[in-house]
Amino acid sequence: MASPGAGERRRPVSSEIIIERDKKKLTDLPAELLEYILCFPVLNYVDILSVACTCKRLHDVCYGRGKVWRHQFKLRWPRLQRNYRNNESHDWLKEYRTRYIVGLQIRRTVVSISKRFFTEVPCVGQVLGDSFAEIESLGAPEHFCEDELLSILNTDKRKSLTLKYYAKKILYFLRQQNILRSLKVFLEQPAEQQSALEGAVLVDQYCNPLADITLENISAQLEELADKVRKCLRVSNPSHPSQRAAAGDCLVVEDFELQRQVICALNTVLYEQLHYTGNECDFYNPLNSYIHQVLIRRTGIPISLSVLYMTLARKLGVLLEPVNFPNHFLLRWCEKQRRYPIYRSGSIYDYIYIDTFGKGKQLTAKECEYLIGHQVTADYYSAISTSKVLLRMVGNLLNIGKRGEGNEKSYQLLRDSLDLYLTINPDNVQYLLLQARLYFHLGIWPEKVLDILQHIQALDPSQHGAVGYLVQHTLEHIQHKKHPVLPEAKLRSATEHRDVQYSVGLIMKHKRSGYNCVIYGWDPRCTMSQEWITTMRVHQLSNGANQPFYNVLVQDGTCRYAAQENLEPHSAPLEIAHPEVGRYFSEFSDTHYVANEELQARYPEDMAETLGTVGELYHRLSPTLENEALLPSVRHNADATAP
Repeated sequence: MASPGAGERRRPVSSEIIIERDKKKLTDLPAELLEYILCFPVLNYVDILSVACTCKRLHDVCYGRGKVWRHQFKLRWPRLQRNYRNNESHDWLKEYRTRYIVGLQIRRTVVSISKRFFTEVPCVGQVLGDSFAEIESLGAPEHFCEDELLSILNTDKRKSLTLKYYAKKILYFLRQQNILRSLKVFLEQPAEQQSALEGAVLVDQYCNPLADITLENISAQLEELADKVRKCLRVSNPSHPSQRAAAGDCLVVEDFELQRQVICALNTVLYEQLHYTGNECDFYNPLNSYIHQVLIRRTGIPISLSVLYMTLARKLGVLLEPVNFPNHFLLRWCEKQRRYPIYRSGSIYDYIYIDTFGKGKQLTAKECEYLIGHQVTADYYSAISTSKVLLRMVGNLLNIGKRGEGNEKSYQLLRDSLDLYLTINPDNVQYLLLQARLYFHLGIWPEKVLDILQHIQALDPSQHGAVGYLVQHTLEHIQHKKHPVLPEAKLRSATEHRDVQYSVGLIMKHKRSGYNCVIYGWDPRCTMSQEWITTMRVHQLSNGANQPFYNVLVQDGTCRYAAQENLEPHSAPLEIAHPEVGRYFSEFSDTHYVANEELQARYPEDMAETLGTVGELYHRLSPTLENEALLPSVRHNADATAP
């Protein structure tokens, strides 16, 4: 065949033609070499399927030992490799197909959620219970489900915002369910086998399920701290027993003086060298209770610092016991029993109490009372079990949640801490009733509310008044869910909406407060109660309540209702880092947010208005913005020549 002349284009040759032409040469190669060729990164699963169809020899190579499909699996889903051991045998084609099908099912479910659960007004703490159950009912391997959800979350930061929003919620829920199962297994162990550190890590994981927190990683960090203490001990006592013990050994130091040396070295390393401290300035920050944050920030509250201190002391051979002292968690160290084995009165005065919040200060029983300003009974000086340590830790988080501002973050913390508390102590009527009221208030999981109320009635029939009220209104809520009333679309062209200047998706700035926000809804007039209008001093505005008001997502994570006269388009649009952005918008497009299908159905004429506004506004501002971009260099030159 003549070669193409100048200017002629060579016709592309398909892979099938090449394979057919070179089939005889390929099939003569050893199977190992063919596998090597078929594992080239340029080949995807479609190519492998095509190759396998050409002849029996190549079909056997593709499907024989599984090396080719293992390579394809690894290439497409690298995160999943940690779930397989190198020496394990698997049907890799089957694994590939299963993972592929699970991915399709997960995406279909996540896409459908927005249509089913979208509400214009944010439902604080919304739980998508039906969808979680739907994913669990797939019967798919959990690591496949999680991998697909992570794949969704790791796509382009500015796109697929609604898909990511619901994928994140589902991943949050699935991980929490796994952690709860692990916590239940932990609590079933004999009390003497329960580690306070492991329990604290489980609490941390449950409240931060999207963070990379593992017991192995936390334990490794504590082992590094223990090594620092050993080095400090080596200076004062090179022959200390801790110097001879290998990592993982169950060391117990009996001698009092040797124990005292460990405590002194521990205080030196933690408080003098590493500057760990009690967080007095921000005591009610939930981060103080999370063990991984205590290690990162080197600050905490008495109980979290005590778990850290007690675990390190145990690694170095000193047994300290947790004390559930009111308002100030302590550790106790049995000094007299160690010094004088024959003296065992069991008195609270036999112990030295360690205040880890106060830089490891050692206190007598009387001095402990000075911490809280009043006397307490001897019971409060007793050592407690690991499960009670966890209840105290979770109780702190629960109180922080109750003190919250009623936003998504505080409700989430309240829900998480209630889940944990009732897993550890499932028959606590007070907290069961709080959980039922919380779910009822948030309008979530009405079926679960009924289960909780039934459990409360069985535990304490005297609660029938509160239970009866909640049952009645929960049943009404279930009926309402069966016949939802869909909101009408808001048309800008309607006469009653003629004063509305701005549209959903526009990035705005508040003229008075200075915050940045994005509009996700509007009303032609203020629709809030008279009490709210009075509290917010709306009457002091030049147009009062008789002007358009806008629902906005604010950069600080809050949702606000702002008057039109207080808003203006942002001169330099920026992304709004609000957790609810994905509920309403599918994409950030440099100058504005693109409303998702559900929000567009509510405001069908706003998208065109938004595009027109940003086109006119930022085209007009662009010369100004360019000049502002030059200002830093101009100022720099001016500074350089200044006297």
